[in-house]
Amino acid sequence: VEVKIEVVIPEKERSKEEMSPNGKASPLIYKVNGTARHYHLEEHPIASNPYHNPKDVVEASVCHVKDLENGQMREVDLGCGKALLIKESGEFHAVGHKCPHYGAPLVKGVLSKGRVRCPWHGACFNISTGDIEDFPGLDSLPRFQVKIEKEKVYIRASKQALQTQRRTKVMAKCISLSNYNLSSTNVLIIGAGAAGLVCAETLRQEGFSDRIVMCTMDRHLPYDRPKLSKSMDSHPEQIALRPKEFFCTYDIEVLTETQVAAVDVKSKIAVFKDGFKMEYNKLLIATGNTPKTLSCKGKEIENVFNIRTPEDANRVVKLATSKNVVIVGASFLGMEVAAYLAERAHSVSLVELEHVPFKKFFGERVGRAVMKMFENNRVKFYMQTEVSELREQEGKLKEVVLKSGKVLRADVCVVGVGAVPATGFLKQSGINIDSKGFIVVNKMMQTNIPGVFAAGDAVTFPLALRNNKKVNVPHWQMAHMHGRIAALNMLAHGTEISTVPYLWTAMFGKSIRYAGHGEGFDDVVIQGDIDELKFVAFYTKSDEVVAVASMNYDPIVSKVAEVLAAGRTIRKRDVDTVVFLSFRTGDMSWLTGKGT
Repeated sequence: VEVKIEVVIPEKERSKEEMSPNGKASPLIYKVNGTARHYHLEEHPIASNPYHNPKDVVEASVCHVKDLENGQMREVDLGCGKALLIKESGEFHAVGHKCPHYGAPLVKGVLSKGRVRCPWHGACFNISTGDIEDFPGLDSLPRFQVKIEKEKVYIRASKQALQTQRRTKVMAKCISLSNYNLSSTNVLIIGAGAAGLVCAETLRQEGFSDRIVMCTMDRHLPYDRPKLSKSMDSHPEQIALRPKEFFCTYDIEVLTETQVAAVDVKSKIAVFKDGFKMEYNKLLIATGNTPKTLSCKGKEIENVFNIRTPEDANRVVKLATSKNVVIVGASFLGMEVAAYLAERAHSVSLVELEHVPFKKFFGERVGRAVMKMFENNRVKFYMQTEVSELREQEGKLKEVVLKSGKVLRADVCVVGVGAVPATGFLKQSGINIDSKGFIVVNKMMQTNIPGVFAAGDAVTFPLALRNNKKVNVPHWQMAHMHGRIAALNMLAHGTEISTVPYLWTAMFGKSIRYAGHGEGFDDVVIQGDIDELKFVAFYTKSDEVVAVASMNYDPIVSKVAEVLAAGRTIRKRDVDTVVFLSFRTGDMSWLTGKGT
């Protein structure tokens, strides 16, 4: 038996291109300002052969049918590129072998119930269609055609797809954009981070062909914000999530350096800071957080930074090179900045109120292990103290004075003491906001106001993993999913959020991966050698595992995430078995409930 792989258009996307009896694409109807409008998807002729250029096609025999057992994956080489060959439930599938997010090898990921999960950051892809089903990342995997002949497996694929290892879903375009009133849009998205961009893209992927406007206080198009602290010298164009041409092609308008000052939900009007008003039909609020600043004397001195933009990060790197750096706050941002600058600066000092970094999030043992790693890399900690004063010389930062009395030399100070939701402009709007300033939404990302949705770091939502407890999860992956769920429900799909939170942090070339929601954990069960930074930590609450973290133990976090996503419970007593089956033996049958 031979398996052949050929790039094909997934059925879900092909259906968008099917013609109606009158020769036009099936119309979608949306209401703008009370008037029904009919719009058609951009017409795409359906070709019987998806390969328009025969020279771009490669076909190769990659293995014998008996070489793969059910539940196994294999990276196969087609000569001009690789594919991921998968066998599940007796069927072969072939897709791109690299995660489109950061290029992780998916063969080292987790295969379960028709999807493969990335071992690094948890993105999930359907093995039949290649479609992305959980995040981070924007693109799907290319799907290749598999054929079996004479007990051999053949793959037929586009050379271009093998080289790019990514596929952007088919999207609609806006109809008659030039006819719109500039002060009116069907969908207004406030905020251009991951949540806002994914919302806009999902609308286009679902065939929405009316006007979409995104507005942001930033001067740049949407970019990969986590890299601001992980790769601080990256320029805006290097970390852009999509090129400028993408927004032009799919008619997603982005208003940069604009700020919404108020929202009138009764009239469905957003009022901008400069007085401009825009009417909307559906609204997404995805404004994220605003960094907290220091309240001590001298906080306005030059060379004191919150890392908010690429320019901030670039400026800090330039000023810190061979100089003295003080970082206030052992937050994720603070620790990542300290790690990035350790080899570049003359000295790096970190000031923190707690006695161990990450204690509330990772627990004391993991926090101490991470702290030791930093100390071994020349980072000096000043714990259980705060900044009382910043001193200057000729207008620039010279010293940081601590409440303990210690005076630190400082040419640059980076503040990472947390953030607050950027929702102040909504106080008089009637939109439900809790006591901490977070927008309250339901499982469909809807606020208490019809037609108004919210997503990302500025919201609290019901987390299925924790019995629908209202939580705030300021993670990059979660913002993506929020945006998708909001878009689907703007189109009345009735889709509820059920994803498992997943995050990562990178320091000194090592990563901590984390899945779940460990808030309020009462015990930590650690397997492996924490001193050697090769471990997995299970966070439990009342005997139930609520989160997991690991270093150098891939893909255990992605495996546990799949268990939690399936709605299964891991008990504290099961931890040894989970680690043994999933990591040491590689047995994945327990994921589907078929193992013991």
